[in-house]
This record gives sequence, structure tokens and C-alpha cells, in this order.
Amino acid sequence: MKKIVDLIPLFKQFIRDSETGKRLKKNGNRITSGTIDNYRYVLHNLIEFSSSCDFDLRICDAQKLTKREFESEKNYWKKFYRKFSDFMYKKGCYDNYVGSNMKQIRTFFNYLKNEKHFNTGDFHKLLYVRKEEVDILVISPEQLKFLIHNKEFETILTPPEKRIKDIFVFGCTTGLRFSDIFLLTTKNFEMQNGDWYLKVKSKKTKAYSSVKLPGYAVNIYQKYKSKSAKITLFTPITLYSFNKTLKSIGEKANFTAPIELSRERQGKTYTVYKNTQKKPERFCDKMSSHMMRRTAITTLLILGMPEHLVRTISGHSANSNSFYRYVHFAQSYVDKEIEKVYNKLETYE
Repeated sequence: MKKIVDLIPLFKQFIRDSETGKRLKKNGNRITSGTIDNYRYVLHNLIEFSSSCDFDLRICDAQKLTKREFESEKNYWKKFYRKFSDFMYKKGCYDNYVGSNMKQIRTFFNYLKNEKHFNTGDFHKLLYVRKEEVDILVISPEQLKFLIHNKEFETILTPPEKRIKDIFVFGCTTGLRFSDIFLLTTKNFEMQNGDWYLKVKSKKTKAYSSVKLPGYAVNIYQKYKSKSAKITLFTPITLYSFNKTLKSIGEKANFTAPIELSRERQGKTYTVYKNTQKKPERFCDKMSSHMMRRTAITTLLILGMPEHLVRTISGHSANSNSFYRYVHFAQSYVDKEIEKVYNKLETYE
């Protein structure tokens, strides 16, 4: 008789082992808090799915399955994939999030197999990981210049908005992730031959980078620096508050042009609207911390910096698929600008 164990308690143990350091990454580093949060979201979704759909979640020891039992178990996981996917899509989720959940469940299977010596078989390979290409939104060079230099605009911002604007501009210049920018102290800044450099080690990738700072970024550093090397340059703020304030700044800057965004469910493309009246999203409504890094990379590419140098600054590997998404995006921007010039040459007045 095949051995069956409840899945949820095992998944909770998987999270605990990740938190305490019993389970590590392949390189020996601890699992990040952000990844552990993702595991918790998956656990929540699994519990909700099991309750709502009356689906019994369990794991079977596949070591001594008969041919009939093997086929039964294979059909169970096919059924799970179909029903759990349907459940997530009905909640309004898109392919990337559903795929991310499946990816985390596959990681959980590998944990059971490799670290708990629980023979799960290869049924987790039936959990297909869907992916979608999400639209890249960045601040254009013109918009970035506006935020940097327009003093009249600065006067209509509240003190908290001024601070968030400065942090955003600094991030759009250096390409730092949100998690890294709030770890900066005076130790990360160094003057060489009259020029200021930012030297950081990414919290996510552990990669080192050194970026020469333009004058406006140096001014931001000097505005917020502390005499103590232990105090961070920017006072920490929650991601929610940062993004909410950033949207307000974008609205005041009149970055309100309507934009059309699309997402995918089961490979089918859907246009994303702001509300049930199918009103288009405004650019300012989609402004977030993710724009900082994306803007820095695309701005450097748009302005002509060679790809290998941009990768050095951003910390992307030479064969990074995500980096080439920025390259393609930057090329489309350049193409549009060239078209504007060519259109002027097409007419004679």
C-alpha cells in the first residue's frame, strides 16, 4: 500500500528550514527574506485552494509504486495542475504569478527529494511554469531631466515628496535595486581625482559595481549624508509608501499620458484597464520602485553606452536574458526617435 503524507505540514517545514538556515542555496548562502515571503504566499494559496475546491493535498512516496499506482499518482498531479491553475486564474492572476507559484512548488519537491530523502518521483515536472513578457515601463530621458532640473516643480512638492523624488532620481541614475539603495552609507562613496564614485555590493546578486556619479547625484548624496558612517544615507521607508508617494509625484509632474498595458493568461493576451469602465491606465499610476533600475539601464543604452559596460554597472551576466529585454526596449525607443527625424525629412515646406 502506497505511503501518503499531508502536503501542508511538509510545506510549513520547508519554510521553517529556509528561515533557520537548515536549507541553503546551492552556493551556500542563506535563502533571502524576499524568497521566503514568496514561499508563504504559495502556502496561503495552497491552503485557500484546498479549502475552496475541496482538493486533498498530499504527497506520495513513489519508491515502490505499482504500475497502476504510478499512473494514478501521475493523474493526480495532472489534475492538481489543472485545478490549481484554474483557481489562480479565477482570482485574477496572470501567467507570471501562476508560473511563479508552480516554480516554488517544484522547488519544494526538490527539497523533499534531496534534503528529506522523500522519494517524490518526477511528478513535479508535470507542473508547467508559464511565463509572460511584461511591458517594461521607464522614465524617458526628458522626464528624468525634468525631475532633476525643474526648480519650479520642486516648489509644489511636500517635504516627503521631495525626499522620495531625490531617492528616485538617484536610483534612476545608479541602477540600484530598492533593497540596496536604503543600505547605502558614506562608506559607499569615494572621491578619486576630484570625481565621486559609488561602490556597492548587490544584496541580491552579491556582485560589486563602481559607478561614477554625475553632479546632480553628488548633490543628492551631500544633501542626505550623515557624519556617522553607520547611519544609512536615506531613511528607510516601506515599499508601499514609496510607490504611493511616487505616483503622487508623477501626477504633479503631469506624467499622466494614457498607456496601454497587456498581460497574459494561459498564453492569451489581455489589455489591462484601470477599472471596470475600461479606462486606460495613466503613466503616473504605474510608477514604482522597479522603474529606477529599469530607467538607469535603458537610459545608458539609449544614450549610446556599449552593452558590456552597462552590464558591468547593472551586474547582469553576459548571457542574461533579462538584460536583453532592456536592449530590445531601448532599440525600439531609438527607432521611434529616428522615425520622428525621418518624418520631418519626408516633407518639404
